[in-house]
Amino acid sequence: MYVSLRDRPGADAAPGAGRTVRRVSSTVVLLGIVSLLTDVSSEMVASVLPLYLTAAVGLSPVAYGFLDGTYQGVSAFVRIAGGYAGDRGGHPKWVAVLGYGASALSRIAMLPAAGFAAITGVVTADRLGKGLRTAPRDALIAEASDPATLGRSFGVHRALDTCGAALGPLVAFALLASVPGSYDSIFVVSFAFALAGLAVLVLFVPNLRTAAGAARVGLRRALREVGGRKLRRPLLAAGVLGLLTVGDGFIYLSLQNRDDFAAGYFPLLYVGTNVAYLALAVPMGRLADRVGRGRVLVAGHGALFACYLMAALPAGGIGLTLGVLLLLGVFYAATDGVLPALISRLVPAETRGSGIAAAQTVVALARFASSVLFGLLWSLQGPSRSLVLFAVVLALVVPVAAWLLRGIDRPEVAA
Repeated sequence: MYVSLRDRPGADAAPGAGRTVRRVSSTVVLLGIVSLLTDVSSEMVASVLPLYLTAAVGLSPVAYGFLDGTYQGVSAFVRIAGGYAGDRGGHPKWVAVLGYGASALSRIAMLPAAGFAAITGVVTADRLGKGLRTAPRDALIAEASDPATLGRSFGVHRALDTCGAALGPLVAFALLASVPGSYDSIFVVSFAFALAGLAVLVLFVPNLRTAAGAARVGLRRALREVGGRKLRRPLLAAGVLGLLTVGDGFIYLSLQNRDDFAAGYFPLLYVGTNVAYLALAVPMGRLADRVGRGRVLVAGHGALFACYLMAALPAGGIGLTLGVLLLLGVFYAATDGVLPALISRLVPAETRGSGIAAAQTVVALARFASSVLFGLLWSLQGPSRSLVLFAVVLALVVPVAAWLLRGIDRPEVAA
């Protein structure tokens, strides 16, 4: 990984070098550290939440599906607002600060939350914070990066982010191993990590003024760009694919249901996925820069199809479980950072945050619907048949998404 001391794109190698080396901005790395600490916090809670809600709180699959859908989709309500606020003011850092702060407060609010309504409220606050911060943060990454290496920049950020996502479940596992059932200790330590990430953002991330700030983008123009011709096909493809993306918690619960391993090992499933994601985030980003971001995005859903089929098998074992986790990691590495990198080149710099937010909103809403639907199917026919059904429909939809994204990030289109 190359790290530049400059915060603007286009840093080159030292004079006399045989070739130009495109570096990753220090702003990208600092934002990655913020995400690392925040993801330690969020994944500590997320890795125990499915089991906590179904075993300790006693939620049914339908109720858990609604809550998981809330976790996936409620951020959609503020994503475009967050992206537009960052574009309008030209200082997306402070919009991101508000989002990270709201999520940090939700960690400590889990302590008194006892019933379904209270937990749903806390989860909603956390996801609203995530929705508010994501587009401004990604706009900062795009602003500080060379356009030719956006995939790599987002890959580096997602690699650091995923490092935290892998560490979080390990911390939760250690706490549960030390004091079985000590969910309160997980919430307290999670809050401490969230505060540390917020401090790095406030104190060390530079307050870059984006191109949008100089233009003072109006709401009408932002909405016109978001609904414009260039974004119609990628947004439609992202929405259709998102409808068939089952939440991680459901996949892990299906593995736990099939293999009946000890509840204390449940957080380690998140570790396996995140380690695979961590290893592949940067290579997938670089591959997307070379062969096309739309192609890599579609290929990632091919890995998700194989993941569903392996998780649906009636007999399990350590080998199949690791295969499911690896495929899920491949899916996230090929999609999570690639989508904003793709969208950021299809809209003007002045409305970049709004464009990224529009794509994230479509995905979040689609995954909300997917979680609710999968929870209902689980209750009616069990996890295995539901996963097979989702896999079959995904296999039919992937060629349609490939057609929608064909040639979408050619140089003449992305200019």
